[in-house]
Amino acid sequence: MVDEPNSTPSTDVAPAAQGGAGDRDDPPSGVAALLRLAAVLVDEDGRIVQWNRGAEELFGHRAEVAHGRTASGLLPAFEPRTGPHTLPGPAQPPGAASRPGTVRQSAGRRCDAFDTLDDLTQLDTPWSGPMAVTDREERLRDILWWAYPLIEPAGRSLLALAVDARPLRSAGPRIALGSRLLPYAATTTAQGGFHRLGATFGPPGQGSGRALASLLPAGSPERVRRLLTQLVRAGLPALWVDAATTLPVLPYEPPAAGTARAAAGLGRRYPTAQQRAARLGAGRPGEQAAGRRTDGSATGTPGIARGAVLGLRVLPSGGSGPAGPGGALPGQRESAATAPDSSAGSEGGATIEQATVEPSANGHRDRATDTVTPTVPAPGGARPADQLVPILTNGQAGEQLALLAEVGGKVGTTLDLHATARELCQVLVPRVADFACVDLLDGLISDSELPAARPDDDTMLRRVARTFNDAAGQWDHVLEEGALLAMPRSTPPGMALQLNQPVLVPVISPDVAVDYAASLGGAGLASVVAGRSMLVVPLSARGTVLGILKLLRLSDRAPFDEGDAATLKELAARAALSLDNARLHRAESRVATTLQRSMIPTRPPRIPGVQIAHRYLPGDPRAEVGGDWFDAIQLPGSRVALVVGDVMGHGLHSAAAMGRFRTAMQTLAALDLPPGQLLRHLDNLAHKLGDDHLATCLYAVYDPINRTCELASAGHVPPVLVHPDGTGELLEIPAGAPIGVGGVPFVAKKIDVSDGSMLVLCTDGLVEVRGSDIGAGLAALCGNLIDPKQTPEQACDVVLERLHSDDRKDDVALLVARFDGVAPTEVATWDLTVDTAEVRRARTLVREQLAAWHLEALSDTTELLVSELVTNAVRVARDRVRLQLIRVDKLLVEVSDDNHNLPSLEPAEALGETGRGLHLVTKLAERWGSARKAVGKVVWFELPLPRTVRD
Repeated sequence: MVDEPNSTPSTDVAPAAQGGAGDRDDPPSGVAALLRLAAVLVDEDGRIVQWNRGAEELFGHRAEVAHGRTASGLLPAFEPRTGPHTLPGPAQPPGAASRPGTVRQSAGRRCDAFDTLDDLTQLDTPWSGPMAVTDREERLRDILWWAYPLIEPAGRSLLALAVDARPLRSAGPRIALGSRLLPYAATTTAQGGFHRLGATFGPPGQGSGRALASLLPAGSPERVRRLLTQLVRAGLPALWVDAATTLPVLPYEPPAAGTARAAAGLGRRYPTAQQRAARLGAGRPGEQAAGRRTDGSATGTPGIARGAVLGLRVLPSGGSGPAGPGGALPGQRESAATAPDSSAGSEGGATIEQATVEPSANGHRDRATDTVTPTVPAPGGARPADQLVPILTNGQAGEQLALLAEVGGKVGTTLDLHATARELCQVLVPRVADFACVDLLDGLISDSELPAARPDDDTMLRRVARTFNDAAGQWDHVLEEGALLAMPRSTPPGMALQLNQPVLVPVISPDVAVDYAASLGGAGLASVVAGRSMLVVPLSARGTVLGILKLLRLSDRAPFDEGDAATLKELAARAALSLDNARLHRAESRVATTLQRSMIPTRPPRIPGVQIAHRYLPGDPRAEVGGDWFDAIQLPGSRVALVVGDVMGHGLHSAAAMGRFRTAMQTLAALDLPPGQLLRHLDNLAHKLGDDHLATCLYAVYDPINRTCELASAGHVPPVLVHPDGTGELLEIPAGAPIGVGGVPFVAKKIDVSDGSMLVLCTDGLVEVRGSDIGAGLAALCGNLIDPKQTPEQACDVVLERLHSDDRKDDVALLVARFDGVAPTEVATWDLTVDTAEVRRARTLVREQLAAWHLEALSDTTELLVSELVTNAVRVARDRVRLQLIRVDKLLVEVSDDNHNLPSLEPAEALGETGRGLHLVTKLAERWGSARKAVGKVVWFELPLPRTVRD
């Protein structure tokens, strides 16, 4: 959306932008880019604490839904690939190659947006770049991001700023010049637009950052100042245009953003019929003196006519009034006996102005007869003879039928909600109106069920489509697609929405233009909308109001009349059915998509001593998941279980079976069973489920401390071990039989692995080529395909690029793990006897080891928690207790014993002396848990390392 050249930005931006660091003024100078920024703040617990209106409009999720929920899982995305920042075109942003964390887009790599941003800022450095996300409406959006790690006393939080890249690259950014921030429309370059725009940062330490204060959550001035200081130190957001141009970014709050608040405060500002008529009569003394009457009766006594111009008419749902004699879209024929009196006011005193204007078929006036004369009803309500029966000419009937036929043929060609709304607007502009937009109830876009309550003044609408006639005038003042707005009943759109009836405004008069302007985006647009004709038609289907269709005509066309309203009401009813069908289809698709996405992981776990990357490509492009699955499960002792499986068959039935197998595998892995035993239990469970599906599976457990890997296979493709020197080895593992066959043993094999080696696990869809033996694909995988110096992410990309082709119809699951191990100096293990005296010894051992690791700051907390866990272990153990400390990116403490009963967190008695150990662990540890082992159990907890140690 580009403002008119002489418009001014919202007052929400200017004060913030004019402030400087501290209390001094620092007005902006030069050229800046005004962007509608989405701002999201994720706290140290991973929960969303700030979700501004820009985020609502860009991502579709309402603030009340996003606030307080876990950020992970909210925005599916396509993970960017680390490397030099690559923008379309040959040029690169200055310094982009040396800036850490910049990315280029890579398709086919699903992830979570906020998890990925958190990963990209792990080194406490900001990150900027493109990353496509899927919004609430399941639409893929091209987003430019600026991500800032913020350090607060409570911990590390994440501030993510985002902007929609599509309108920026198609029309260019809104720019501001000088301290007054007067916006001007950018001009498209001769090289093909602004497709090379990218996100970057300004010079660190420059600027005040006060313009970004409105994007931060409300808090004390000291906290806001502290956060702004971190943003300035990291570099304020900027927009890269070309090699010579980088524009600082300022948040832009369009006038439309205040529509809900402004319109809600208007109340019913329309005067009553008596007040309007009195005002009209008082404002025309010259006409009264000349003998022009306002009552429609005999000349003499001035009065008030029933047909006085009030500017608004709510058309009854029981039928529409007759079309004007020259209506562009004439209504149906009506006899004089049944035709309603168009001059009679509706309840509340609102009536419609009739005009004897001879328009052309498309609504434009004939300039030779461009005069408007209010129709005056005859005494007693009788209509003039020339209006008793409206004439439906062949030309008018043909126009009406042609329009309805075009709607039937061009609207609803797809089951996409936005495409259907856009088709409706495109049919009407410029044929019927100069501007058309569709605003739907925001809840309908995401909720699978229709709202139970009727629309009211607080009901939020979302603009899903808009079309305007470029040749007819400028329409840049109206809201963009995706904008949120609330229409109170005091405005024509709000009245049409809440009454479920068309609302006709033949000519928007200046005295009510403020209210009408609020329906378009802001009271400040009164001068822009005055003099235009408006028709608002509700979109209702199956007894429910879905939204509204708003139409506008400029002053060079005949105003809308009741004939137009009758035809467009029928048109809107047909279009509403198509919109509702698209909504139902999307609701069904969203259910299937949600279930499918829950079946496969989107983010590899962070496990010390191993780096993991994975890819999944469904064989059916219409589905997001099939029968293949993979997993990486953390086990006690910093071990990790790697799983790849393949359910035989395709379709949702196979996907459902895959979900059951994956859940069962995770449950059995939590028991820490040896690989062979685990596959045996999974096979037995498959028979109990009574499912006819067979599945192949490979299960491997890597121990980074002992540097071993134990594997077992259930008829699966053998894995490939890439050694540190780059040679690939196809591991010979007893194949076994697929899960579900039964009666076949599963034999495990343990191998030694060196640090720097990679294990590649995949399904047969990657290596099996139609017409060739599977060995050919495995041989290629064992060749010099993977460089051990690459990261697992890069290895996945190389493997898919070389081995996968788009014509393959089978699912592909690929998991690559790089084994780095844990250095012996980072592990300390002690065996304790089953004696209460060992508790004191355990505290001493912990204190000494933490001092050797320079972790004295964690000594008190660790000693307290170890004391509690060792005490519990000594009480229940029969033979042995083991204490282990592992220092990686955190401090991991494990206490294991030979009793298999897991401890439970239970309420302690008020005066009891026991039962508080696990409560202390819960309160003081960052994470904790317990798991069964092959013999006994292990209870563990984690503590974050001090920042000085991590740095």
